Amino acid sequence: MKENLSIGVDIGGTKVLGGVVDAHGKILTTHRKDTPKQGGEALTQTIADVITELTQQYSVEAVGISAAGFVSSDRKTMLATPNISGWNGINLEHEISRRVGLPVVIENDANSAAWGEARYGAGRNENQMMMLTIGTGIGGGIVVNGALHRGAFGIAGEFGHLRVVPEGHLCGCGARGCFEQYASGNALMRHAREAIAAAPDAAHNLLARGNGTLEGLSGKDITEAARDGDVVALAAFNTTAQWLGAGIASLSVLLDPACVVIGGGVIDAGEILLAPTRIALERYMPFQGKHPSPRVVAAELGNDAGVVGAADLARN
Repeated sequence: MKENLSIGVDIGGTKVLGGVVDAHGKILTTHRKDTPKQGGEALTQTIADVITELTQQYSVEAVGISAAGFVSSDRKTMLATPNISGWNGINLEHEISRRVGLPVVIENDANSAAWGEARYGAGRNENQMMMLTIGTGIGGGIVVNGALHRGAFGIAGEFGHLRVVPEGHLCGCGARGCFEQYASGNALMRHAREAIAAAPDAAHNLLARGNGTLEGLSGKDITEAARDGDVVALAAFNTTAQWLGAGIASLSVLLDPACVVIGGGVIDAGEILLAPTRIALERYMPFQGKHPSPRVVAAELGNDAGVVGAADLARN
């Protein structure tokens, strides 16, 4: 029997994925179920079912749950879950623990991914790092002196909701001008639409990938077009990178990380996004030439980061 094993469970919009993880960050086995659309009790029981299936295969010490939303500072209660019905205010630690008979900790999904990368991925061996998860929006996590920084109320690292443009685009959080409105996957789509409008004669190749319409275009289409050298797609990525680099520069003045890990769906573009982001970071860094810039690197764990990070947090 292997020792010091824990389970990480990552809750996504379509699947609940659990994995048994060893002390070296290796996933030994996984089990998944579809995410119940109704949330609430049905989702809680689905998580417990995934854990129960895994404990029939391995003896584990604890369980970590990676969930989108605000998690209380004691890592027990879901304070707010904008995208999950029926979970606001639920003591998820209690509800899961009583079902599976194991110690349980709850963590925000971006924090879990950041911790996974800090321990076993692109940020390993860095005591001062931060991660930005860039998908539909922007999430984040902060590691200070080798420990996850969660803040007084457990909700530090919500980088996507830094306000960068006064009275800018309306954000889902209710504020205007948030960072994620300019540097996320959704923002990439907006920048692509703007680039097409600015150069319609050059946009035929890109539009053809979306059946000739803006509505048919996906982020994957834009990424593939950029890889093929499409000037309109590259312009959209460059605009996104300008905002991302500027945001990282401001965060660097605040947090002074040695390393910034970029994860999420947009990182599939690799250096198409990262290279201009690094250039923008240098351009917009305050105290230019005097303030050292952090390394900006791609995440390494991919979709496993949440499972690995949550499992490791359950052990610590």
